[in-house]
This record gives sequence, C-alpha cells and structure tokens, in this order.
Amino acid sequence: MRRVVLFGYRGTGKTGIGTVLARRLGVSFLDTDSLIEQQSGRTIPGIFREDGEERFRERERDAIAGLPLRDCVIGTGGGAVMDPVNMEHLRAGSVCVLLTADIATIERRLARAPRPPLTSLSSADEIREMIAHRRSQYAAAEDFCVDTSRTSTGEAADRILSLLKKGTVPAPKREAAYRWFAAGPLPAPELEDLASRLFGPGCDVQTRFLGVAGYPCGHSRSPLLFNRLFDRYHLNCHYTRFEDPSIETILRVARDIDAKGLSVTIPFKRDVMAHLDEIDDAARQVGAANTVVFACGSARGYNTDWLGIRKPLAGHAGARAVLLGAGGVAAAAAYALVDLDMEVTILNRTPAKAQALAEQSGCRWGGWDEFGRIDPDLVVNATSLGMQPDRRSPLRDDQLKKEMTVCDLVYTPPVTPLIAAARKAGCETVTGTEIFIQQAREQFRLFFGIDVPDTVIQEILA
Repeated sequence: MRRVVLFGYRGTGKTGIGTVLARRLGVSFLDTDSLIEQQSGRTIPGIFREDGEERFRERERDAIAGLPLRDCVIGTGGGAVMDPVNMEHLRAGSVCVLLTADIATIERRLARAPRPPLTSLSSADEIREMIAHRRSQYAAAEDFCVDTSRTSTGEAADRILSLLKKGTVPAPKREAAYRWFAAGPLPAPELEDLASRLFGPGCDVQTRFLGVAGYPCGHSRSPLLFNRLFDRYHLNCHYTRFEDPSIETILRVARDIDAKGLSVTIPFKRDVMAHLDEIDDAARQVGAANTVVFACGSARGYNTDWLGIRKPLAGHAGARAVLLGAGGVAAAAAYALVDLDMEVTILNRTPAKAQALAEQSGCRWGGWDEFGRIDPDLVVNATSLGMQPDRRSPLRDDQLKKEMTVCDLVYTPPVTPLIAAARKAGCETVTGTEIFIQQAREQFRLFFGIDVPDTVIQEILA
C-alpha cells in the first residue's frame, strides 16, 4: 500500500486517528514528533526551550528523511509543511490527508496537553494566526481533507479508509467529465490517457487531477512539464487541458472531478476571480489570478506570473521600462516592474485600456505610437503577438537599440520574432521560457509544497 501521511495543526487528531487507522490497515504508525523525542532523548518542548525552533526543524527534517517509503501511516508535526524538503520526502509515493478542526475544538484539545506558546497571543488567537500563516502550505499538502471537529478517532479513521477505497468522485461524474473532455479539442493520445485514469480498467481512485484552463490552451507546455514532474517526485497526479469558451464550465468540471488545481491562462485570468472563494493579496492587487488551488471544498486564487517576471528582471531594478499590452499578464508584469522600483509606461493599441491599467498600478501610459519618445532601458512584451502560429513582432526592427533589454512573455515558440530581432540588434534578451520556468516553479510549490530547482524544469523543457 502507499504510505498515508496525516497533516494538520496540533489538536486536529493526527496521533489518535493515525494510531487507529494504522491498526485497521495492519501497518505501523509513525509519529514524527515521537521519533524526534526518541532520537534526541528529550521532549519536544525541551528541544524548543533549550535549542530553539531552528534546531528542532533540523531534527524534524532528518527524521522525515529517514521514514520508510511504504506500508505505514505517518503523523507529522503541525509545522512540517513549511519546509519544502519535508514536503518532497513526505509526498513521494504517499496519500496525503489534511486533518482540520475549528478553533474552539483545537483550543480545547490542546488545553489537555499544553506546550510552550509560539507567540505572545492568546491561545485562540495564536491558533488562528498560525493556521492562517500555514494556510497555503496545508492546502499544498492535501490530497484529501477530513474535518475532525465533531468526530471520534474511529469515525475519522473510517472516513479516511473510505477515501482510500472509493476516492471522492463517483463513477457517473467521472464518465460525465470524460464526455466533456471528449467533446473538446483534446488530442487523441491525451484523451486516451485521461480516459484510462478516469474510469479505465484498474483506474486509481486516489489519483488527483490538475490542468491548464484556457481558450485556447493547446499551445501550453504545462501538461508536459507537470506530468514529468509528477513522475520525478512520485506524485499520484495527472495534468490535462481544460479548454472551453466558458470559465464557469471549466470550474464546474474541475470541481466535479475534485481537481487539485488549475493553471489559468488566456482569456480567463481576470474572469476566474469572480468564481473563487478566496484570493491572495498579490492576485487581488494585480487583478488577475493564474493559479487556482482547490482544498477542503474551497477554491483559492493566486498570481505567480508576477513572481515569474520579477525574478529574471531583478537585476534591472530602477530601470525605465515600457510595458506593451494591458491584459491580465500585463497587469502582473506592471506589478512586478513597480515592485522593482522601475519607471513604467504602459502602451496599448487601445489607449483607454493602457490608462486603466496604469491608474490601477501607478504607472504612466500612452498609445502604441509613443514608444519612440520614451527611449526605454527595458521593454516587456505582454501581448500575444508572436505566439505560434502568429509570426508578427510587436515592434519594428528599427525601434530596437542594442542598449535595451528586451523581455518577451510569449514562450511558444521559445525564440519569438521579437526575441530574434532583439538579438540581431545586439540587445540583452529575457525569453518567455525563463519567465515560464519561474512562474511554474511557484505554481508547483502552491500545488504540492515542493520547491523544484530551475535546472530540473529547464531539462524537461529542453
């Protein structure tokens, strides 16, 4: 059997439920806190008090790295999810169950086994703040979610056993979802693979689904990248394409198959936000979400585009920049460039759209024909011009000067007409592939809590 790993805040029942679950499965229960105490000869509060949290986390990392790879149930410390190295070890070949409970229940349970406080807040406020701080990591840790507020340990263990055996998606919903995918443009090999995973002979009800949501999204390299990463990190997941003119339909199908997450692309990065339960601060300020994480019945939106843009351009902080375009990805680019203290002018063929984004992001704006008067240090293309099969460049060759740095957010093809022309002019260039690598790396962390090295993604996309 796959390992079953229980995550959750202290007091959600990991030890009690894990002990019962392991007994019913006929395997060992391993509690990482207990292992640390056995290996160190000291209690967890004692380690915190004498060595500090950093040393405790080192011991925790070592204990997790040494866990067996199968045939056991594992209970983790409440903060183990914060370390990407822990998540890489714990998620490999495992079914991950997030245990939750309401604040009052957790507070009552913790009162029976007190530990030194982690903050100066009251007990309830500390619980609330710590859970909020770890929220995205707990969501990344979840394959299945069980609320233990009003269950006994035995009832919660039974619920997990049912999830392991039956999953969360009944056969009729799987078949209906397949019919929707089959009616769309999904290539035959991808459709066959998806069918085998949804309801084919021996299909695994524990498999989690993710995908790119767009119209169109056939150009996306995300399915290739994510499915290779699932193999590399031994994740029981499958990534496909959700292509439809309606984001409402896409989200309905995603929920019907209990999808774990979506990468959102054109034209839905703004529209999707109206259908989410929560939106993180960056996505709210950008006004666009390119990542949706489903966890415990809730859909939370994030924006990783801006981080993908910011990292490769960090060395150009303070530059005079021109941003071409005013759509969802342009909003993320504006947010990143402003965060780098650049003097940004947004140009668009419809000046009113440039003005609207400029007012939202605190930038200057103008029409497309004003490029020549600005003399920028940096040019960022956030339009779709140059995306296959389009072979146009957003700028003429004579507008490019060797002193410029040119960044194209389009990544198919890897060398766009703009990048080719910029290189010919002697410009420094930043390709869309470089941006894609960084934003995909952040998406993977939001989906699974694992930090993938740039080099791994580069090898897959090469």
